[in-house]
Amino acid sequence: MEEKYMVNDILESTKAELTTYQNVISETENMQLRQAIQQIRDDDESFQYELFKVAQAKGYYKPSSEAPQSEIDNIKNEVAN
Repeated sequence: MEEKYMVNDILESTKAELTTYQNVISETENMQLRQAIQQIRDDDESFQYELFKVAQAKGYYKPSSEAPQSEIDNIKNEVAN
């Protein structure tokens, strides 16, 4: 398997794990467990960002084009109302 596909697969898997951690955190009553899971989530977010930077530098990841300011303003207005 090519490195590009492995990196992208790890990025996607990590994103899915982050969603799971967030769901678990929001449903955990025990504060010690909650904090432990939050730390794991934080570590995974840092790992994902570092891997993202590597993928971007190697050309494995092409971000979508930036949204026009008018579209950003419209979304802000919708959320605010």
